Amino acid sequence: MSSYVYAAVRTPFGRFNGGLSGVRTDDLGAAVVSSVLARVPGLDPAAIGDIVWGNANGAGEDNRNVGRMAALLAGLPVSVPATTVNRLCGSSLDAVIMGSRAIETGDADIVLTGGVESMTRAPWVLPKPDRAFPVGDVTAVSTALGWRLVNPAMPKEWTVSLGEANEQLQERFGISRERQDEFAVRSHQLAHEAWEKGFYDDLVVPVDGTELTRDEGIRPGSTPESLAGLKPVFRKDGTITAGNASPLSDGASAVLLGSAAAADRIGTTPLARIAGRAAYALEPQSFGYAPVEAANAALARAGITWDQVGAVELNEAFAVQSLACVDAWPIDPEIVNQRGGAIALGHPLGASGGRLIGTLAKVLRESGQRWGVAGICIGVGQGLAVVLENEGDH
Repeated sequence: MSSYVYAAVRTPFGRFNGGLSGVRTDDLGAAVVSSVLARVPGLDPAAIGDIVWGNANGAGEDNRNVGRMAALLAGLPVSVPATTVNRLCGSSLDAVIMGSRAIETGDADIVLTGGVESMTRAPWVLPKPDRAFPVGDVTAVSTALGWRLVNPAMPKEWTVSLGEANEQLQERFGISRERQDEFAVRSHQLAHEAWEKGFYDDLVVPVDGTELTRDEGIRPGSTPESLAGLKPVFRKDGTITAGNASPLSDGASAVLLGSAAAADRIGTTPLARIAGRAAYALEPQSFGYAPVEAANAALARAGITWDQVGAVELNEAFAVQSLACVDAWPIDPEIVNQRGGAIALGHPLGASGGRLIGTLAKVLRESGQRWGVAGICIGVGQGLAVVLENEGDH
């Protein structure tokens, strides 16, 4: 049995303290649950066998199983179950993978997947003291991004910052600051062009009560010269800047999956078949390179090779890790992120995987290409990849 993508939507991705900062995480999730089901009005929501939802934080308003909260807030029947999964940046791609497996094993016929993150609203946390009434100050720790409350048993080289890990990747592969800045400029230009041409008009839905209608981080005026003027963030003599890395973001995405037999109940034909999937892991500080083998394994499971792939959606956590992955694959770099990537669009951690799937399915339909790959790097040394087969003409 195969599993298929039937519909996909996402919110615009807002910048940190930007246009979506006033919206609770569970409300962001509810917004895309409602919106994706509005695309299939003939589907009885009670027919959804499960909801699998991605979220990387879970420390604030996204606590207590935000997937279930989003479903209830969206008005779904209480009989529709839901779970929330956390594979950090890959959470909603993991949700798609898990939902597709449930369909292929016959555990469910229709699964709603997706994910959400409000990095703006991620709380500060205080660790509980080892003993009552300690003397001295206690530090509140931000949960917006990266390591926090690190176990001292972890080797120090594993727990470097995400930026430092990617500076190490830059040293390993010799990827220049100039290449990173040029890659970032391309992301902004392609994202702006895609919006201007209407590509995202039916993929992106506004959130009630907000005025944001487009991804907030796109800077169409970016040039290599303007980015060259930005100071490195993680090392004094480093190459990674705020201009060639993805920004802190808020947003949500949803992907409706089903079996072939579910088409009548859903009321539409599928967009793409999930043909292969894989996870891969290596040293935590090398996480940016993990999509390389994840994608290679997913292709092997789909029974195809790189020369058959017509489109790649690779999450741009950092320009340097994206370039390291693209350099490792035997592909034309121009097929990667043809409608812009996370450096421009934004990277709300738990929502990015769903964005990749929705974008890739549409790129394949518009281009007529048969095969596409979605890949994402994940903190603490992991990567995920999914292969889609276009169900339209190709």
